[in-house]
Amino acid sequence: MRRSRATRLRAALATTALAAAAATGAVLSMPEASAATGGADGYAAQNGGTTGGAGGQTVRATTGTQIHQALCSRASSSTPLVIEVEGTIDHGNTSKVSGGSCNTADDKIELKDISNVTLVGVGGGAVFDQLGIHVRNSSNIVIRNVTVRNVKKSGSPTSNGGDAIGMETDVHNVWVDHATLEASGGEAEGYDSLFDLKDNTRYVTLSYSVLRNSGRGGLVGHSDSDVSSSFVTYHHNLYQNIDSRAPLLRGGTAHTYDNYFVSLNKSGINSRVGAHVKVENNYFRDSKDVLGTFYTDELGYWQVSGNVYDNVTWSAEGAENHPAGPDPKSNTTVAIPYAYSLDPAACVPGVVTATAGAGKGLRVSDGSCSPQTPGPTPTSPAPTSPVPTSPTPTRPAGTNLSIGAGSDGSGKASGTSYGNVRDGNLSTYWSPAGSTGSVSIKWGSPTAVSTVGIRETAGTSGTIRSWRVVNGDTGAVLASGSGAGVVGFPRTTLGKITYEITGSAGTPQVAEFETYA
Repeated sequence: MRRSRATRLRAALATTALAAAAATGAVLSMPEASAATGGADGYAAQNGGTTGGAGGQTVRATTGTQIHQALCSRASSSTPLVIEVEGTIDHGNTSKVSGGSCNTADDKIELKDISNVTLVGVGGGAVFDQLGIHVRNSSNIVIRNVTVRNVKKSGSPTSNGGDAIGMETDVHNVWVDHATLEASGGEAEGYDSLFDLKDNTRYVTLSYSVLRNSGRGGLVGHSDSDVSSSFVTYHHNLYQNIDSRAPLLRGGTAHTYDNYFVSLNKSGINSRVGAHVKVENNYFRDSKDVLGTFYTDELGYWQVSGNVYDNVTWSAEGAENHPAGPDPKSNTTVAIPYAYSLDPAACVPGVVTATAGAGKGLRVSDGSCSPQTPGPTPTSPAPTSPVPTSPTPTRPAGTNLSIGAGSDGSGKASGTSYGNVRDGNLSTYWSPAGSTGSVSIKWGSPTAVSTVGIRETAGTSGTIRSWRVVNGDTGAVLASGSGAGVVGFPRTTLGKITYEITGSAGTPQVAEFETYA
């Protein structure tokens, strides 16, 4: 009886879908061909392509504040930029930074109102711990080789509405590649989703990534009335121990191929509200209801081919429950506008396990089930200046040009003075009114400077975490980094130089702001 109802459902869906296909001109996908291994593919390669910050400056960041600093230090919000990230990024080292080329926040990595940016993990790895990545009103964004874990929407600390990576509001052309997105439970434990696309997010590819241990894998469209997001490719990803939404599709068009699904506990690919998805050469194992329309009678459509269903169980057809199985058949055709190469589904578990996720050397499949390493990897290029810098503790030779100069700042704590940073006395100091602030040295005539030395009082050494040195005449960032000390930069002639403290472990005390030619 269940098979009979499923057969009738598929016939009804097919009739509706064929009419929709005729109206939209849907045709079979174009012939397959090998895709480039080093750049964005799938839908992210359409609509002009996705290159991120390619061709722009490369900077290194070890804190969330430094990521925000790098965004805010650009000449404009569209200036190409590659941010290499190493270390653990968390709430303790992430704060809002202001500037004309950015729109950041304290409780997430905010890629908002920007374009042409690459965020890539390098070295020992980049882990965003309980801190989500938020893309809003932005375009041409690349996120690669990062781990985002345990982002919560309730409990403490919270970030990004509980999404590991979330995109919303007029976002287009984003490539997320070799990412590991993971939680430690579902909504009852305070987590929401791993990869959400909402409110007109289009031309996105998620490739060679791991999504695991979450109640919700991800969605396209935040409600049944949000059908504006579309054109999403999912390939060579591992979905493991996910309750549902792998993904949930509301309207739009998606393509999912060569993914490995293990332990989808309640449902998998949920196509609803008129969504169209091409599902090919995926491997489903030890899972339930891996494809269909679930939790609604607003039906979606699918084209299936080459998939393996290994120990997959199917529930009965019923109200708000419309599984594609136990013998999944296509009820539409989906036109795919790009070339791609398919691995046979039988080898997908092996090749995805060997390549997907952060820290895998950006290995990809060669299209014949064999992992290969594309070149160059993001660890190859050397960052260009200005680069976040660890200052040296030594004092430079020469005349301290701050002695006898003027000074001002953004604010000062009670009992401190801007003049205390240029009096040569290590027992007097300036403190900002809070944990961040700025102090400047200024001269009556243009003065050449190539080195500054920031000296904390003896009892507060190490309080200053992140900072940047700014040309007070032009606003250009001369250097940025973490920790007080001596830092050099290209010799610059200016009338005012500013030291901005953007992150600290308490209330900073700057005893001396030394400047040298």
